[in-house]
Amino acid sequence: MDQPAIPVTIIMGVSGCGKSTYAQALAVASGARFVEGDELHGAANIAKMRTGIALTDEDRWPWLDRIAGAVNAALGDGASVVATCSALRRAYRDRLRAAIEAPVRFVLLDVPRDELRRRMASRTGHFMSPDLLDSQLATLERPGAEEAVEVVQPPNAPNPRPAVQPPSAGSTTPET
Repeated sequence: MDQPAIPVTIIMGVSGCGKSTYAQALAVASGARFVEGDELHGAANIAKMRTGIALTDEDRWPWLDRIAGAVNAALGDGASVVATCSALRRAYRDRLRAAIEAPVRFVLLDVPRDELRRRMASRTGHFMSPDLLDSQLATLERPGAEEAVEVVQPPNAPNPRPAVQPPSAGSTTPET
């Protein structure tokens, strides 16, 4: 017997990995509601990142709480949600798991450093300074097996690994 689908999927990873593009496509394919984590940063965080200053934990806690609040608000009527959040450290993922009022799965988009740098250098209009890529990579705590985080490469990355199934796929175990 199939278990119910996990209602919340958070697409995570460093800047430039394709979180927004991937999450939007997954939300459309599954009929899920979409929450863009970048839109929930406060003005002070955006100003810091725009000038190449890395965020601290103290900068991130309120942002993570806003993401959890937006996900909870979007969960109404049995809907599933796909959200974006860098969720670089386990403490951030744990905070989201504790604050979101439904089961959550995380999907880490794993893109090679050279490709990340190329993407960040070529995009326009984003507040994240390409100078922060090294800081994000240093902050990233790759999930261990005990976290059961799906690790994939987006379809347009070199040598992509297969993507996760949409949240409505009817299984709590994403395919890899």
